[in-house]
Amino acid sequence: MKRKQFEPLELDCFEAEVYPFPNHSHTYYELVFIVKGTGNHHINKLVIPYKSGDLYLISPDDEHFFDIKKSTKFCFIKFNDSYFNFHKNLSPDDIFMASPFDIMRNPVFKEEKLRFDEPCKSILKKTIENIFEYHQYHKVSDSPIVFFQVMSLFGLIREVSMKNMKFNIDRKNPEKEDLITYIHKNIYNPELIRMQIIAQHFSISPGYFSNYFKRNFEVSYRDYVKNYKLRLIERRILSGKMTMKQIAFEFGFTDESHLTNYFKKQMKMNPSQYKLKFA
Repeated sequence: MKRKQFEPLELDCFEAEVYPFPNHSHTYYELVFIVKGTGNHHINKLVIPYKSGDLYLISPDDEHFFDIKKSTKFCFIKFNDSYFNFHKNLSPDDIFMASPFDIMRNPVFKEEKLRFDEPCKSILKKTIENIFEYHQYHKVSDSPIVFFQVMSLFGLIREVSMKNMKFNIDRKNPEKEDLITYIHKNIYNPELIRMQIIAQHFSISPGYFSNYFKRNFEVSYRDYVKNYKLRLIERRILSGKMTMKQIAFEFGFTDESHLTNYFKKQMKMNPSQYKLKFA
């Protein structure tokens, strides 16, 4: 099911004990803020626990729904392509080089939860409140005030992504963005993320690539790939939506036994024990 929207910007806020929409996609972009409550966010076959203060970025490429554990209040900021085009004259080019649409589609924000520390955490909550309070009295889609508030949300996303993910989403450093995007895109193909192959892809020497990666991301390339792959495998195991054979095939293991041995070596327990302990 694909939900549609024709207004450039729409706001919605409700509380529920059972999420009213099944797994679905949109024709629009959506920022989802968790005001209160707990549960799991299911997005693109991943399961990510949510709590009060979390923010999720949903693009037309995504499929998602929320599995509510404790009554949850959601605030939705939904916009389409025309919203930012309409306000283009209000958006200075030097705010950030990556467009809001690039940020919303970035795979990093599908696999990793945005973690807001103070003061960004309080600013995020107040900005959301400001937008919805304005909505009570005025139309929001053509309001410059609301537009700048929405832009400030993307400024917060940019800041926490650089601080917590060691990842610059701005295009002024395209080599970093391209590198992370390449890794996340090809994490399921071990051959394509071998150091020699990825160094060749970016036209640099393997030795330089290793030093460059550690200098820019404060972790070795091998550790980053290992930890990222493990996180993805863990989430699939906990979701219970895929068999070990399917997971093994997705990540390029020769068979289920190969995956099980790899997981046990890294986690000091087999997948069944892991699911029993953490599910």
